Amino acid sequence: MAWIKVPAEHHPIFRAALPKDPRVETLQMFGGVAAKVNGNVFAGLFGLSTMVLLDEADKKKALALDGASMFDPMGDGRARSDKVMLPPAMMKKPAELKKWLARAFDAASKLPPKKKAAKKKK
Repeated sequence: MAWIKVPAEHHPIFRAALPKDPRVETLQMFGGVAAKVNGNVFAGLFGLSTMVLLDEADKKKALALDGASMFDPMGDGRARSDKVMLPPAMMKKPAELKKWLARAFDAASKLPPKKKAAKKKK
């Protein structure tokens, strides 16, 4: 699969759709922006769309959307995580994107906090 750069205009759309919660942290990932809560990534820009971590019920709903798929960053038909790629058209529906990011935040906020890796001594 050819690499597709995250369009610059998607960054502010994604940031505006994130939950307004002080626990949300953003970071650069895959040439775009990702968001995490308690160390767990719950959403991020990838290619022309957004990947989200959802509970099983919401995952089924998301996968029923036309153009949605399991997150397959290598494009070889093997999903590498349990995240879902929302349809690219979602980037033109900020209110709907905001709802999916809220669902992802809710799912990730229920996960145990990730422990930070210990720094290696040189």
